[in-house]
Amino acid sequence: MPNTEQGLTQRIGLRLRAARHDQGLSLMQLSERTGGSLSKSRISNYEQGIRRMGLEEAKALSAALGSVTPAYLLCLDDDGLLSEQEQTLLGHFRAADARGRKALLKSAAEIGGKAAG
Repeated sequence: MPNTEQGLTQRIGLRLRAARHDQGLSLMQLSERTGGSLSKSRISNYEQGIRRMGLEEAKALSAALGSVTPAYLLCLDDDGLLSEQEQTLLGHFRAADARGRKALLKSAAEIGGKAAG
């Protein structure tokens, strides 16, 4: 792997480790949150920069963590950290059924339209 790619792989690993530590999760707990789709050794390899995660893995880890976006984990978006309010809103959205999600999206669009106007 060229130096620039290795540096990116290391930065991705550091972001993942920091996000996991911010939540106080062990590697095993994070693995369990992915439904076991990512083993603790694979997550550890990502964190150590031994292996670079792909988009599917970043999506799974982002969902398991709930506090960062896949783009942030992959160093594509430096604004990927969600505020506490955004995390709360996302949690409510994810907990809602299809009807509730539709209502939340409609409300957000209406409120967003009012704020912009």
